[in-house]
Amino acid sequence: MELYKTVRGESEVTQIIEKSKFIAHVRHVETREEADEFVSEIRSRYKDATHNVPAMVIGDKFQIQWASDDGEPQGTSGAPMVQMLVKEGITNIAIVVTRYFGGIKLGTGGLVRAYTGSAKAGIEAAGICSVQEICSVKIKTDYPYLAKLQNMASDKLDAEPDNEKIEFVIDDIQYTDKVDMRVLCMPETEENIKKMIMNLTSGTVQILGCEVIMEKM
Repeated sequence: MELYKTVRGESEVTQIIEKSKFIAHVRHVETREEADEFVSEIRSRYKDATHNVPAMVIGDKFQIQWASDDGEPQGTSGAPMVQMLVKEGITNIAIVVTRYFGGIKLGTGGLVRAYTGSAKAGIEAAGICSVQEICSVKIKTDYPYLAKLQNMASDKLDAEPDNEKIEFVIDDIQYTDKVDMRVLCMPETEENIKKMIMNLTSGTVQILGCEVIMEKM
């Protein structure tokens, strides 16, 4: 089940709009503290800029929404970026759009388009992804079964799985007297995966634990 959308990584995108330079910086964040640190970092890097306009949305329910116009006319820059993020369902993200004024005034509508357009370009460059609930099953099995499991494993999980489909990803393999590993699957397919592993290993596998975690898809 998709919990929310966010960005996969970090980006920097520059655009020239009516002779003004707009530089969008985007970063995935988990907390307000991380977002504030990012904003401070960008503002420090571009001390000579005309404006450094920040915006952030944090929380799976968009609990934190904050922006500043940083000297631009009220409601023309930071707030529209936050509104765009919420409308698109994107959270756990911090954006700073830096502007070097080029001598041409853009007007209210022009500023809104310039800042939201720069933010969108930064978001696209960072890569939009969904955060899903994933089932992590920790198992211990004998060495002969490792290759069989690896051959059956997928490169990645389908965000909309067929509940009857045997699809899983192997992660965090550790070699001791036996093989310890994590098997990642969608919660809907957990029981099928466990049965498949049991059958494949003739019931010799040890299931050490199972938890639901959040992963970018």
